[in-house]
Amino acid sequence: MPKLVDREQRRREILEVTWRLMATRGADAATMREIAREAGYANGALAYYFANKDALVEAAYGYVFDRTNDRIREATAGLRGVAALRAFLVEVMPTSEVTRLEARIVLPFWSRTVADERFAQLNDEAMQRWRRELTELLQQAREDGDVTAGTPDHVLAEQLLAMAMGLQVLATTPGTPTPAATQVAMLDAFLAGLRAG
Repeated sequence: MPKLVDREQRRREILEVTWRLMATRGADAATMREIAREAGYANGALAYYFANKDALVEAAYGYVFDRTNDRIREATAGLRGVAALRAFLVEVMPTSEVTRLEARIVLPFWSRTVADERFAQLNDEAMQRWRRELTELLQQAREDGDVTAGTPDHVLAEQLLAMAMGLQVLATTPGTPTPAATQVAMLDAFLAGLRAG
């Protein structure tokens, strides 16, 4: 049993190095050789943990998604409705150094979903989960009287998801990225609008 724990710990360490390299240098620059070097392994040693780069990229995306979900769970603990919606989305939007780096992992992953069915399935599962969770929080907000807009909850959830995903692009592209304060102001304006009849 200790060997399994050790192997999983090493996989996590490699994934931590991988997502940070991909986020700071780009997916193509993060070669298996570079990842192995940064993680302190001999070239070729990563094959014991990940069959190839696609497997490593897939695992890195899952790792980032799990980290985001862990933060969402912590941020929304004890909250419901609109307060929980806001806390949830702030953890998805690239408003901090960590969430900006995570967004830079998601962007190249999305491009892979076009040609890779496995990546497309992983992304779809992640988005479907968030759609369900956002819809549940919107339903709570209606119960609390904080959402009175006539737009159906599944449409509102899609709008919130589109805003968060769009900001991952706008806040991570070179030039004039959307500042964190503007992102939060956009979210607050949208949430305030949900009270409209």
